Amino acid sequence: MFLYMIMLVIGEKMETIFQTEVTKIQNNKKFTVLDEVIREIKLELIVNRKKVGSLMAVPVDLKELAVGYLMSEGIIKSLKDIKKIELVDVDTKVFQVKIDAKVVEKSIERLNIDGVIVSGCGRATSTQISKLAIDATILKDDFSIDAKLLFEEMSKFYTQCPLYERTGCVHTAKVYLNKETFFLGEDIAQHNTIDKAIGKAKLAGVNISKCFLMVSGRLSSEMVAKAVIHQIPILASRTASTCRGVNIADKFGLTLVGFVRGKKMNIYRHAKRINV
Repeated sequence: MFLYMIMLVIGEKMETIFQTEVTKIQNNKKFTVLDEVIREIKLELIVNRKKVGSLMAVPVDLKELAVGYLMSEGIIKSLKDIKKIELVDVDTKVFQVKIDAKVVEKSIERLNIDGVIVSGCGRATSTQISKLAIDATILKDDFSIDAKLLFEEMSKFYTQCPLYERTGCVHTAKVYLNKETFFLGEDIAQHNTIDKAIGKAKLAGVNISKCFLMVSGRLSSEMVAKAVIHQIPILASRTASTCRGVNIADKFGLTLVGFVRGKKMNIYRHAKRINV
């Protein structure tokens, strides 16, 4: 019943692009044109009729973002624990995702008390980094991919992201299972893109421990933490990792890959999962 309800509401459309006048200077001439910019809204997360937090986000895939975020934070452990999920348009600048679910109350309390402002674009609170020491499991599986596949998929990455193509103003994330099955997330905040992509994969019933994750931005500690918490064995980007990102990957067995460009990549830790 729950999956059927998700199928019904998944097709809801919201305007993600806003048109505005901009003044351009080009070839020593100044002129006015219409340009497209990304919309940004506040998303309030209402769990069992109580507000547990809010995120600044692009108004697309908001239910998936809510599911991914709440599971990242350990507030909801399994899709089976969700009884109902509903998206509410409060006004043009505020949306709510209302969820009825079995929750881990201690995780909500920890978010309120110990949450930290993460370094991704936008402002969001997370307990993931400290939470790792409590809940994370070391990745020990023998999952691996060919370097050629990672090069190919990274080269396609940005061409598959319509909001980035139109505005150049969003981050992207991609959970990849195979050429026919992958899940994209786009948002102004990089941590939101991961939660969106993971939320989509979870709702589709995909075993993400047999996937790899690509992101458009830096491999900072909270990006790496999300991959570890969800047991995604490989995380890759066209850019670099922070020192703390490398340390987390090292400790929990995550294959962390940066600077995937052309035919080159830097594997920071656990290179065994990338075959040549």
